[in-house]
Amino acid sequence: MKVMLLAAAVMATAAQAQDSRTVLEPVVPPACSILVANRDGSDTARIQAAIDQCAPGHAVRLSASNELRSFRSGPLTLRSGVTLLIDAGATLLASTRAQDYDLGKGSCGTIDHAGKGCRVFISADGTTGSGIMGEGTIDGQGGHLIDGQSESWWQIARRAQKENASQNVPRLIQLRNASNFTLYRITLRNSPNFYVAMSGVDGFTAWGVKIDTPADARNTDGIDPGSSRNITIAHSFIRTGDDNVAIKGGSAGLTENVSILHNHFYNGHGMSIGSETVGGVRHVLVDDLTMDGSVSGLRIKSDAGRGGLVNDVRYRNVCLRKVRNPIELITRYERRSEGSKIPSYRDISFEHVYSTSAGRVLLQGFDADHPLRLSFVDTLVPGEQLVEHVQQSGAITNAAGACEGRFLPFPEPEMVNTRPQLNAAQAAHYSYAEVLKAGADGKPWDPLADPLASGAPFKADYLVDATVRADGVTTFNSVQAALDHAIANGSGNARVYIELKPGLYHGLVYVPEAPFPITLYSREPDARRTRIRADIDAGLPAEIYARRFGPQFTRSPAAVQAMFAQLKALPNVQTPGAMVLWVKNSGFQMRNITVENYHSSDVAHPDCTDLGCLAPLADGRDSRGQDQAVAMLLDGADRAQFENVRFIGFQDTLFLRTPVPTQAVRSFFHNSYVQGDVDYIFGNSTAYFYRSEIRSMGSRHASSYVTAPSTSMRARYGFVFNECSFTNDGSPAALSGTFRFARQWFNGQRCTPYGTLAGVDGYSCTLGETNRYQAPRGSIDATVLESVGQTVILNSVIGAHISKLQPWSDWNKPGALPYRPAQYDSDGFWSRLRRAGIEPSRLNATPGPNQAFLAEFNNTDKTETP
Repeated sequence: MKVMLLAAAVMATAAQAQDSRTVLEPVVPPACSILVANRDGSDTARIQAAIDQCAPGHAVRLSASNELRSFRSGPLTLRSGVTLLIDAGATLLASTRAQDYDLGKGSCGTIDHAGKGCRVFISADGTTGSGIMGEGTIDGQGGHLIDGQSESWWQIARRAQKENASQNVPRLIQLRNASNFTLYRITLRNSPNFYVAMSGVDGFTAWGVKIDTPADARNTDGIDPGSSRNITIAHSFIRTGDDNVAIKGGSAGLTENVSILHNHFYNGHGMSIGSETVGGVRHVLVDDLTMDGSVSGLRIKSDAGRGGLVNDVRYRNVCLRKVRNPIELITRYERRSEGSKIPSYRDISFEHVYSTSAGRVLLQGFDADHPLRLSFVDTLVPGEQLVEHVQQSGAITNAAGACEGRFLPFPEPEMVNTRPQLNAAQAAHYSYAEVLKAGADGKPWDPLADPLASGAPFKADYLVDATVRADGVTTFNSVQAALDHAIANGSGNARVYIELKPGLYHGLVYVPEAPFPITLYSREPDARRTRIRADIDAGLPAEIYARRFGPQFTRSPAAVQAMFAQLKALPNVQTPGAMVLWVKNSGFQMRNITVENYHSSDVAHPDCTDLGCLAPLADGRDSRGQDQAVAMLLDGADRAQFENVRFIGFQDTLFLRTPVPTQAVRSFFHNSYVQGDVDYIFGNSTAYFYRSEIRSMGSRHASSYVTAPSTSMRARYGFVFNECSFTNDGSPAALSGTFRFARQWFNGQRCTPYGTLAGVDGYSCTLGETNRYQAPRGSIDATVLESVGQTVILNSVIGAHISKLQPWSDWNKPGALPYRPAQYDSDGFWSRLRRAGIEPSRLNATPGPNQAFLAEFNNTDKTETP
């Protein structure tokens, strides 16, 4: 062993080596197009076409759409100024077909002695200002079997090593003669070969990048700058099967001005320079680095066949743990290598470099004429030191340094639980007693203790029978006539009972506020025998509404007339006016009755056989329209109770509304039935569905949403289903398994703070006093933001129509003005708002204990047809 010491006065401190650019955290460019994941299987053509057509300074954005989260592609080529942006939750999967990468000789996916038979997955040649960004993932699928073969890309690489040959496998990203390329916050996983290789690059930034590979995946270098300049790798997390970072100075020329700042490395072969150094490497700064579990730590490697000058390299503030070789500077990397390209390492400094565990330090100069020239300041590495042909100032202390709190776990992918489950303690808060015990009036409520729930007989105050002669005093032919008389003549607060004889009652029923509660009931236990029925939809013009329904309200009391006049004054009745039954009466009850809006005549009505179905009324419009058609609007009526009631509709069957979003207006549905296809239970009040059937119809749409809650996050409860059956009509659409429990109603929005719009430069949507949007800027108010929507389902049987992977839906798709991702709980809500630049202090609500918005407990998935 030969050790040569160079006086400290001669060995100057290394110059401040770094990227010559001023590097700041990158900014995501606006989207030129937004591609949403679909089921087609191959996305190469549409992604490449979008890139080719994108204007410089913009991004092609890949977005997940509910459970559709993956794009599959063969090789892609980036263009100048164009960024590939992958949203959180979206994954771009590299093809596993060797033919997709083959360069024409059929060698991709094979072993030979050349190893250059595959195209790269994503290439940027001669580009300026391009990049890959986003919170999503690019997965090279290195561990998956190659299509039609019995080996994966990684297995081919390992076999090539054993056979002393070369594997033909694709690299993930390759840059050639590019400038100012950016990787930002993207996750790169499972590359078949090198992740990011570059040559002739001037200006490269990797910021907040995560690179993730198993330790045994051969030749999966993380980031390899070669013959390039002005490189910054910052705030990133890298674990690989080979070099975490390898700075190379190959035959194409010098690599210089490299900053490796604030990073965390894990399994891999180290923070490396080499092995190609023939072109030279200089001006490198490695600062604030942790290395945890890598084979080598700070490493410079080369040999006489490819060596050159490596100088002005500064390692500073580095912590190492469980690293076999914490410092490794070697000049005979390939022992059998011969040649005249002698490696020379000069002005290499180590400042505040600490290893918390014992390891081996290798400092091997080439010979006495080509020593390593090093300096050490406060460098502590316990363990063996092998030193040969070294000139140094300072020394490595054989002790442990201070690195407490520096090591961080690798940031595993943020897994959004698309079927969040409550535990037993949490589920107890959604029990019947808890949800209904207190409302807007502060009174406790136990509807199951009410005689209505037990089926007790009532003495009717009024009778409705379409088959008898009405006296207009106690007997009536229509439900509205009986209600009108009760409202006009009622006094005190005693409940009024109105009995309906079995029959078909065609027309609207409006129940206004009153000092006394009202019960509508039938003695016939088969609710299909007693029906209230009408055809009305949101698009119905007021003129037709007045002509069709006006006669039944001509003698109604003022409170009912006011309800009718409210809709008659509109251009059309709109969704809040498109109901058969409108209830504003607190304490309202109903038993053994069907309420049906039959606007869509293409709906199958199995119940019609008993009593017959009326033909749609002719109003000059297509009665099979797609407009909202509501069976019942429960409008601010607290303590409304429904026993064995059937609600038949299609789109928006039940509308449950409270005028004050934070006020608990309660309703209870027991042994009942609700049928619809889109958003068919919606609104912002508190509703408890107990032992009821919720049936999704699939004849119009490929997807369906049972609920569209708009509950305020300041309200404790939204829609709760307990011991219910979620069934379907057996249609092909239903049995495709793509229906959803809910999409949270983003009511009143004019823009979204949760994303950007394709082709809209300068788009922004900020918190304001109003909801408005005039391109490219808009505002959204606190009330709309706080209307998060809450649905919880417990102890229920879930039919095959509900998506098993993602039963909760986003509101609209990414890139749309009304877009909002599914918000599962309050912690996620606040986190998203902060990412959107909206501080919680600016809202009416404030963060507190985490509250579930969408959740399940103890449900059973049913896979057979209904």
